[in-house]
Amino acid sequence: MIRSYQGRLPKIPASCYVDISAQVLGDVALGENSSVWCNAVLRGDVHSIRVGANSNVQDCCVLHGQRNLYSVTVGDWVTIGHNATVHGCVVEDAVLIGMGVTILNDCRIGEGSIIAAGAVLPEHTVVPPRTLWAGVPGKLRRELGDEDRKLILEYAKNYLDYTKIFLAENSQGTGIRD
Repeated sequence: MIRSYQGRLPKIPASCYVDISAQVLGDVALGENSSVWCNAVLRGDVHSIRVGANSNVQDCCVLHGQRNLYSVTVGDWVTIGHNATVHGCVVEDAVLIGMGVTILNDCRIGEGSIIAAGAVLPEHTVVPPRTLWAGVPGKLRRELGDEDRKLILEYAKNYLDYTKIFLAENSQGTGIRD
Protein backbone atom coordinates (compact mmCIF):
# COMPACT_ATOMS: atom_id res chain seq x y z
CA MET A 1 0.00 0.00 0.00
CA ILE A 2 1.31 3.42 -0.94
CA ARG A 3 -0.16 6.24 1.12
CA SER A 4 0.40 9.74 2.36
CA TYR A 5 1.15 10.69 5.93
CA GLN A 6 0.49 14.22 7.18
CA GLY A 7 0.29 15.46 3.61
CA ARG A 8 3.50 13.79 2.42
CA LEU A 9 3.04 11.33 -0.41
CA PRO A 10 5.81 8.89 -1.39
CA LYS A 11 7.59 9.73 -4.65
CA ILE A 12 7.83 6.63 -6.79
CA PRO A 13 8.92 6.82 -10.44
CA ALA A 14 7.07 4.65 -12.96
CA SER A 15 10.24 2.57 -13.48
CA CYS A 16 9.99 1.25 -9.90
CA TYR A 17 8.19 -1.82 -8.68
CA VAL A 18 6.42 -1.68 -5.31
CA ASP A 19 4.65 -4.89 -4.40
CA ILE A 20 0.99 -4.54 -3.48
CA SER A 21 1.72 -6.05 -0.04
CA ALA A 22 4.47 -3.53 0.78
CA GLN A 23 3.76 -0.53 3.02
CA VAL A 24 5.32 2.71 1.74
CA LEU A 25 4.13 5.83 3.49
CA GLY A 26 5.00 9.42 4.12
CA ASP A 27 8.29 11.09 3.28
CA VAL A 28 9.74 8.36 1.06
CA ALA A 29 11.40 8.77 -2.33
CA LEU A 30 12.62 5.96 -4.56
CA GLY A 31 15.20 6.34 -7.31
CA GLU A 32 14.68 5.11 -10.86
CA ASN A 33 14.39 1.33 -11.33
CA SER A 34 14.31 0.56 -7.61
CA SER A 35 12.04 -2.03 -6.07
CA VAL A 36 10.26 -2.73 -2.79
CA TRP A 37 9.14 -6.32 -2.35
CA CYS A 38 6.54 -8.36 -0.51
CA ASN A 39 5.61 -7.14 2.97
CA ALA A 40 8.47 -4.63 3.19
CA VAL A 41 7.79 -1.47 5.22
CA LEU A 42 9.26 1.94 4.39
CA ARG A 43 7.74 4.12 7.09
CA GLY A 44 8.52 7.77 6.39
CA ASP A 45 6.43 9.10 9.25
CA VAL A 46 9.05 10.42 11.69
CA HIS A 47 11.89 11.16 9.25
CA SER A 48 12.65 10.88 5.54
CA ILE A 49 13.63 7.74 3.66
CA ARG A 50 15.56 7.98 0.39
CA VAL A 51 16.39 4.95 -1.73
CA GLY A 52 18.71 5.48 -4.70
CA ALA A 53 18.48 4.21 -8.27
CA ASN A 54 18.69 0.51 -9.10
CA SER A 55 18.37 -0.54 -5.45
CA ASN A 56 16.12 -3.20 -3.97
CA VAL A 57 14.44 -3.61 -0.60
CA GLN A 58 13.49 -7.26 -0.30
CA ASP A 59 10.68 -9.12 1.43
CA CYS A 60 9.83 -8.20 5.03
CA CYS A 61 12.47 -5.47 5.39
CA VAL A 62 11.83 -2.46 7.62
CA LEU A 63 13.27 0.98 6.88
CA HIS A 64 12.50 3.64 9.48
CA GLY A 65 14.16 6.74 10.92
CA GLN A 66 14.57 8.21 14.38
CA ARG A 67 12.26 11.13 15.02
CA ASN A 68 13.99 14.50 14.61
CA LEU A 69 17.43 12.84 14.54
CA TYR A 70 18.21 10.26 11.88
CA SER A 71 16.82 9.76 8.39
CA VAL A 72 17.43 6.70 6.21
CA THR A 73 19.51 7.20 3.09
CA VAL A 74 20.21 4.27 0.78
CA GLY A 75 22.49 4.79 -2.21
CA ASP A 76 22.41 3.46 -5.76
CA TRP A 77 22.87 -0.25 -6.60
CA VAL A 78 22.13 -1.38 -3.03
CA THR A 79 20.60 -4.74 -2.15
CA ILE A 80 18.84 -5.02 1.20
CA GLY A 81 18.20 -8.71 1.86
CA HIS A 82 15.06 -10.32 3.25
CA ASN A 83 14.06 -9.42 6.81
CA ALA A 84 16.70 -6.71 7.28
CA THR A 85 16.03 -3.74 9.55
CA VAL A 86 17.67 -0.50 8.44
CA HIS A 87 17.06 2.22 11.03
CA GLY A 88 18.19 5.85 10.94
CA CYS A 89 21.39 5.30 8.98
CA VAL A 90 23.27 5.94 5.74
CA VAL A 91 24.01 3.14 3.29
CA GLU A 92 26.32 4.31 0.52
CA ASP A 93 26.37 3.03 -3.09
CA ALA A 94 26.89 -0.59 -4.17
CA VAL A 95 26.35 -2.20 -0.76
CA LEU A 96 24.99 -5.68 -0.05
CA ILE A 97 23.06 -5.99 3.21
CA GLY A 98 22.45 -9.66 3.94
CA MET A 99 19.29 -11.35 5.13
CA GLY A 100 18.24 -10.65 8.70
CA VAL A 101 20.74 -7.83 9.25
CA THR A 102 19.98 -5.11 11.80
CA ILE A 103 21.57 -1.69 11.30
CA LEU A 104 20.87 0.77 14.10
CA ASN A 105 20.78 4.57 14.33
CA ASP A 106 23.61 6.76 13.08
CA CYS A 107 25.52 3.97 11.34
CA ARG A 108 27.28 4.68 8.07
CA ILE A 109 27.91 1.80 5.67
CA GLY A 110 30.73 2.66 3.28
CA GLU A 111 30.55 2.24 -0.50
CA GLY A 112 31.08 -1.27 -1.83
CA SER A 113 30.69 -3.05 1.53
CA ILE A 114 28.97 -6.27 2.50
CA ILE A 115 27.13 -6.73 5.79
CA ALA A 116 26.83 -10.51 6.24
CA ALA A 117 23.52 -12.21 6.96
CA GLY A 118 22.38 -11.94 10.57
CA ALA A 119 24.86 -9.22 11.55
CA VAL A 120 23.87 -6.52 14.03
CA LEU A 121 25.57 -3.13 13.76
CA PRO A 122 25.26 -1.12 16.98
CA GLU A 123 24.48 2.60 16.93
CA HIS A 124 27.18 4.92 15.54
CA THR A 125 29.10 2.14 13.74
CA VAL A 126 31.14 3.36 10.78
CA VAL A 127 31.84 0.70 8.17
CA PRO A 128 34.76 1.69 5.93
CA PRO A 129 34.30 1.34 2.16
CA ARG A 130 34.87 -2.07 0.57
CA THR A 131 34.86 -4.12 3.77
CA LEU A 132 32.99 -7.20 4.99
CA TRP A 133 31.34 -7.09 8.41
CA ALA A 134 29.73 -10.03 10.21
CA GLY A 135 28.60 -11.15 13.65
CA VAL A 136 26.71 -9.89 16.68
CA PRO A 137 27.86 -7.27 17.26
CA GLY A 138 29.13 -6.79 13.73
CA LYS A 139 32.89 -6.62 13.32
CA LEU A 140 35.28 -6.07 10.46
CA ARG A 141 36.24 -9.42 8.93
CA ARG A 142 38.21 -8.44 5.80
CA GLU A 143 38.68 -5.97 2.99
CA LEU A 144 36.83 -6.62 -0.28
CA GLY A 145 38.25 -6.91 -3.77
CA ASP A 146 37.03 -6.61 -7.33
CA GLU A 147 35.36 -10.03 -7.34
CA ASP A 148 33.33 -9.07 -4.29
CA ARG A 149 32.22 -5.88 -6.03
CA LYS A 150 31.08 -7.90 -9.05
CA LEU A 151 28.99 -10.07 -6.72
CA ILE A 152 27.38 -7.03 -5.07
CA LEU A 153 26.41 -5.60 -8.46
CA GLU A 154 25.19 -8.99 -9.69
CA TYR A 155 22.66 -9.15 -6.86
CA ALA A 156 21.39 -5.66 -7.70
CA LYS A 157 21.22 -6.47 -11.44
CA ASN A 158 19.16 -9.59 -10.71
CA TYR A 159 16.57 -7.40 -9.02
CA LEU A 160 16.50 -5.06 -12.02
CA ASP A 161 15.45 -8.09 -14.07
CA TYR A 162 12.81 -9.08 -11.51
CA THR A 163 11.51 -5.51 -11.50
CA LYS A 164 11.02 -5.53 -15.27
CA ILE A 165 9.24 -8.88 -15.13
CA PHE A 166 6.90 -7.84 -12.32
CA LEU A 167 6.13 -4.48 -13.92
CA ALA A 168 5.23 -6.25 -17.19
CA GLU A 169 3.05 -8.79 -15.36
CA ASN A 170 1.31 -6.04 -13.41
CA SER A 171 0.78 -3.61 -16.26
CA GLN A 172 -1.94 -1.77 -14.36
CA GLY A 173 0.72 -0.34 -12.07
CA THR A 174 1.43 -0.58 -8.39
CA GLY A 175 -0.15 2.52 -6.98
CA ILE A 176 0.50 6.23 -6.80
CA ARG A 177 3.25 7.64 -9.01
CA ASP A 178 4.95 11.00 -9.63
